[in-house]
Amino acid sequence: MKSRKRRRKISISLNPNYVLLFLAILCIALMILSYRHPTRFVRLHEISGQLVVPMQKGINRVGQSIFGKFKAFGDVKRLRAEKEALQKKNEELVAVNLQLTQEKYELDELRRLYALDAQYSDYQKVAARIIASDTNNWFYSFIIDKGTKDGISTGMNVIAGNGLVGIVSQTGKNWARVRSVIDDTSNVSGMSIETKDTCIVSGDLMRMKESGVIAVSMISLDSNLKENSEIVTSHISDQFLQGILIGYIRNIHVDSSNMTKVAELVPAVDFTRLREVLIITQKKEGYDF
Repeated sequence: MKSRKRRRKISISLNPNYVLLFLAILCIALMILSYRHPTRFVRLHEISGQLVVPMQKGINRVGQSIFGKFKAFGDVKRLRAEKEALQKKNEELVAVNLQLTQEKYELDELRRLYALDAQYSDYQKVAARIIASDTNNWFYSFIIDKGTKDGISTGMNVIAGNGLVGIVSQTGKNWARVRSVIDDTSNVSGMSIETKDTCIVSGDLMRMKESGVIAVSMISLDSNLKENSEIVTSHISDQFLQGILIGYIRNIHVDSSNMTKVAELVPAVDFTRLREVLIITQKKEGYDF
């Protein structure tokens, strides 16, 4: 049998602490020797410089790269925090601007109501806010936040903007429903301020939506009505107080029967932007509602 030679692996186990201690002692010894005998270790200094300097440069580059990344990361965090703060500030400014715009609009509304109140100073009035409507686009029938406990009753005239809105048609303790002049069931006896010619102003919601006007009929053939004449509530109206502006007449022409004239009327009130109204607490004498 052939003898087999077994190779044994020699493993040397060194304790890292001893190695570190040895290197430390060696470094100290070299430092002492180089300090006492500087001329003898010049060559050693040159060799160590050639070995250490490149390593030092590499370490510096790595260190600068790491420092730069940490600095960039810090800058990103700072910029992100500043962005979030600016966004929050912008949102606050938008909210404040919206609030100021709303307050300005409400102030303008109150000024218009104040001017309207002064225009019809002979009548006592109660201010009310619209809290619901039958549609979102047109206020032909809506609910206000005042009712019988505030002295509101059916038949009271309602004004806003530049003139007549409609009439109170239903009441509750703390609410009331208003039927406006553009409603299809509304009929108002009108009169020209200039010529005193009378007419009937009838609600026409479809025409109002299409062209912004309602119907005017029963105008005398010999009337002297002119384009853009102001039409107010007449003295013969059974439900509306006299002299409240309804709107401005246009497109006057003879009707198909050739017996009267008809026309269109642009309401004095913007029925798409109503928010607050005034209710005249005085009612027409002998009204029938």
